[in-house]
Amino acid sequence: MLLKDKVAVVTGAAQGIGRALVERFSAEGARVAVVDIDERGAQTAAQIEAQGGRAMFVHCDITRRASVNEAAAEIKSKLGPIDILVNNAGNIQPAMLHKMTDEQWDSVIAVHLNGSFYWLQAVVADMMERRWGRIIFSSSSTAQNGSIGQINYAAAKSGMLGMVRTAARELGKYNILVNAVAPAATTDMTKTIREDPKFAEQYAAALKAHPLRRSGEPEEVARGYLFLASDLSSFVTGQVLSVDGGSMLVR
Repeated sequence: MLLKDKVAVVTGAAQGIGRALVERFSAEGARVAVVDIDERGAQTAAQIEAQGGRAMFVHCDITRRASVNEAAAEIKSKLGPIDILVNNAGNIQPAMLHKMTDEQWDSVIAVHLNGSFYWLQAVVADMMERRWGRIIFSSSSTAQNGSIGQINYAAAKSGMLGMVRTAARELGKYNILVNAVAPAATTDMTKTIREDPKFAEQYAAALKAHPLRRSGEPEEVARGYLFLASDLSSFVTGQVLSVDGGSMLVR
């Protein structure tokens, strides 16, 4: 098992990629914390336990530092010190840039940047003391190419890459590896974009040009995270792993 006896925290783990991650990490021997504001996370944790894994659901509003600190303390007390953090939680508030409201902008920035930073600070001290850690950010191909109607999302995902590279430089001497995964659209969250008539033509054209002519499944994307969470990636840090079926090739 690649993650035997490790404690892994995945934010936004109630559904989509996050759920696939905690399921895969559990199958590889990790004790997993399903962190989400969505109460469906309790069902995810219960299913993992029913299959013989060790999991707990933690309700957390990652845009509030106090909520993050409380969640981290609860996980540590019940599962043990945190070895792996996946900053996966995200949201979208699509609008063309000239129509985007402050509320739409602030909401996306707060979840992706503030929430990721709060969790980074909540776990890093213990990792530094034990001189081992894996921190993975869920970025997006949007960070590298932009996306019509998502200037807030593209800015947030780009900002995450700045955090990855800076944290990797600061934490490498403690054997803490910090990386990002940049998946293509695979989750329920992006279904809003894929099925919105305003973006239908853009999405259809992108799919037609895609090397594999299809979207990915969360379980496929999870394999990339597993590599970065395990000792298989012991000499990899500050990197962005694109798990997008080759969509970057046609941008």
